[in-house]
Amino acid sequence: MISLFGFETAPAPEVARFELIDGTPHCISIAAAERIRRLSEHFEPVWATGWQDRANDRLSLITGIGPLPVIEFDAHRQVGAAAETTAAHWKLAAIDEFCGDRPLAWIDDSFDASCYSWAVAREERGAPTLLVPTDPEIGFEEAQAAATADWALSLEAPDGAAAPTGDAPDHLH
Repeated sequence: MISLFGFETAPAPEVARFELIDGTPHCISIAAAERIRRLSEHFEPVWATGWQDRANDRLSLITGIGPLPVIEFDAHRQVGAAAETTAAHWKLAAIDEFCGDRPLAWIDDSFDASCYSWAVAREERGAPTLLVPTDPEIGFEEAQAAATADWALSLEAPDGAAAPTGDAPDHLH
């Protein structure tokens, strides 16, 4: 959702820029990064990315996000699972262990049915969960950022009414 891919026409320079990272070109959404920085008023952001600990070394310098805690996925990977995959489900066990039953907003560009089932199960046990699917060609958009902030505010207020901005125990992944 920060590293864009699959587009036919490159995004405008004010939206994203190309960076050479470990010898591979990446299109980094500066707009998505700014939205994540703004959401840190409502959330405790963490890196939940295949970049793992490299996110703080590489992405933080480019985006201005972080350094942040990192959810490590390798210890949770099933035997025989590919080391690199685009399916979000390979992240579930690690995210579940990291967050427990704390409120969670997870922003990703590769959710599958298992992610939605997991989110429903979390909600049923009283753990507020918001999945924010992004298009890998576009990234995290302004309307999604606004809806995510509204969701966080609804958790901060009694009876779900909007509350003023303040510290929240939510996690943004």
